[in-house]
Amino acid sequence: MNIMNSKKPILLPKNLKILTEFGENIKLARLRRKLSTEQVSERANIARTTLWAIEKGSPNVALGSYLQVLFVLGLEKDLLKVAGDDPLGRKLQDAKLLVKERAPKKVISHGKANASTSHFSLCRLDRIRTTNSNGDFVFYPLAR
Repeated sequence: MNIMNSKKPILLPKNLKILTEFGENIKLARLRRKLSTEQVSERANIARTTLWAIEKGSPNVALGSYLQVLFVLGLEKDLLKVAGDDPLGRKLQDAKLLVKERAPKKVISHGKANASTSHFSLCRLDRIRTTNSNGDFVFYPLAR
């Protein structure tokens, strides 16, 4: 059983209307060039029934077949315009770039204390740093 043939796309009426208009545009382009369905289908290497389905905007025709017909009509580059200018995507991308990142945490050295260090100093909001009798830094959590 071929899985690709068992699933049919379910499209909203609005999207079906877009496909129908797309198919009509392809048909009008063919007629303006005074090409028959037989000529276009032969040049695109598809069946005439497939071309008729394309001109009706059928969602069951492969995108590659649509592209082949556009190529025969000299309109294949028009497909590159789809999603080329993406204002919503660009706004979303720009909004994500504006997100502020947290400042990096302060680095706390665990070496010996020197004369310039005070006995107690606040290194983070959740603990106090002090020195023990050996001169090493010791951290005590703050009572909450």
